[in-house]
Amino acid sequence: MDLKQLKALVTVAEVGSVTRAAELLHLVQPAVTRQIRTLEEELGVALFDRTRQGMRPTEAGTAMVERARRALNELERARAEVQPAPGAVTGIVTAGLLESTSDLLAEPLVSTLAKEHPGVDLRLMTGYSGHLQRWLDDGDLDLTLLYDLDSTPSLNARPLVRERLWVVAPPAAGLRADRPVPFTEAAARPLVMPASGHGLRALIDGAAGRARAAMEVSAQTNSMRVQKQLVLGGHGWTVLPGVGIAEDVARGTLSAAPLCEPEVWRSIVLATPRAGRTPPAVQVVARELVRQIESAVGRGSWPSARPAHTG
Repeated sequence: MDLKQLKALVTVAEVGSVTRAAELLHLVQPAVTRQIRTLEEELGVALFDRTRQGMRPTEAGTAMVERARRALNELERARAEVQPAPGAVTGIVTAGLLESTSDLLAEPLVSTLAKEHPGVDLRLMTGYSGHLQRWLDDGDLDLTLLYDLDSTPSLNARPLVRERLWVVAPPAAGLRADRPVPFTEAAARPLVMPASGHGLRALIDGAAGRARAAMEVSAQTNSMRVQKQLVLGGHGWTVLPGVGIAEDVARGTLSAAPLCEPEVWRSIVLATPRAGRTPPAVQVVARELVRQIESAVGRGSWPSARPAHTG
């Protein structure tokens, strides 16, 4: 088993075609076919089903592709780290941002690193907290923002921000930042909700229980963007973190107000693996991400957010 075989395996799986994979790898088609067949013979299993629609990984192939991709990524990271660059930090860093924070943090983070640490190859992934934690556990992320997580035997969790949840409505509702809305008032409307099992949904359900409020759920989705679209479409109000709707409120496309009775807060942490060495490039990205968050909170760009240490 060699790197050429692993690259061929991953590329064929991604594009579904030996011909297209050969083009991307700058090889002739028989060479790619031979690499796949040699790998299958060595492993003693079929890695692909050959169909009219193209090459589809078998169950064994899917498992092998996942591990081969991870091995290739680690080798690429190692190459970037060890290449000589006097006085510069180099390396590949894959960082996770909560979907609700990406509009605020992604561009300034990328711009600052490109200017101050051009040797760092930053790769951003966005998602919900549960997805990001799974990717971190699987080794697909080097660091990530998560919420409402304590340190665990496998992860370090550094508290950064506490932020309040807001009720969100169409502009005509006239919700305002200086007029908090009691939970029972919000629950009296049909609500567009995060899907069951989502961390944000758990916070909202917990608040409903404390307020003894029955909610009428008009729709459920795992997309913050869809939540906002459904609100604008007249399907009800919704509940989101302030950072996720700051620009919408500023543009006047939505109105929003903090929830009260009870107030609902979430805590955002920076999570990193406990095991293994932390490369300098990862340390650089972590420091800059923390700095960007502190700056956003300090200048008021993150509605109703407080540094974690203020309680």
